[in-house]
Amino acid sequence: MIDHDRLLEITREAGRIAHGQWPGAGHALDAWEKSPGSPVCSADLEVDAYLRRELGRLLPAAGWLSEETADNPDRLGRDLIWLVDPVDGTRDFIRGRKGWAVSVALISSGRPLIGMLCAPARNEEWSAVAGRGAWRNGARLRASTRKDFIGARIPADALAKEDCDLVTVEKPNSIALRIAMVAADEADILATLRWGFEWDIGAAALIAREAGAAVSDAFGNKLAYNKRDPRAFGLLVTAPSIHADAVEHLAGRAATLSRPAAEAAARG
Repeated sequence: MIDHDRLLEITREAGRIAHGQWPGAGHALDAWEKSPGSPVCSADLEVDAYLRRELGRLLPAAGWLSEETADNPDRLGRDLIWLVDPVDGTRDFIRGRKGWAVSVALISSGRPLIGMLCAPARNEEWSAVAGRGAWRNGARLRASTRKDFIGARIPADALAKEDCDLVTVEKPNSIALRIAMVAADEADILATLRWGFEWDIGAAALIAREAGAAVSDAFGNKLAYNKRDPRAFGLLVTAPSIHADAVEHLAGRAATLSRPAAEAAARG
């Protein structure tokens, strides 16, 4: 049985390590690009190393999948894996903005079992356990219950012409925090139409689901974790009553945008 209190302590400490390098608190930071358009900073690597060590001690049998660690295919033979994004929302982190979080999830048999987000710049701690609900700072979360797709709140800087019947709200850089906004009834829909990685969404998707939100890929399919290719096309987190409308609304774009990468993957 996992020591939930110890897991919370570890996640909090990871948040403190990151916050100790956050420019928004006046700290100096080393940052660079792993590849064009993909920023990383020293906090990413320090938090990653800390979590790998402490989570490994907490549950030695679990595998490991993290944005900042080279993938080890041995994880595929493990029933349990830790799924980690050391600093989700690195762009906001580097710029001294508050829209970032440490994301930690425990995956069991391809499904999230525990999810935690620590967002110290926002004084927020989010958590969920499968079948037991979701919480922020000790308060039980209840997801959006919006019935109408038109007018739904979405975290976005701007809207495409096709989405002009939605309403924008604050958009943190961290996709985990944007997912959590639906869990907290601060948004009604979160949608992406790109290939994304499991570590970006594992913890927050569980938090949203346990709060009562509908969670799927862009096509409305269930999400799976600890896959050989740790990607999925798109993410859709919504109030349950508007999920089908959202899938239909995005269907054409999802099919078009997913096709080139899928064809490339099929060619090997």
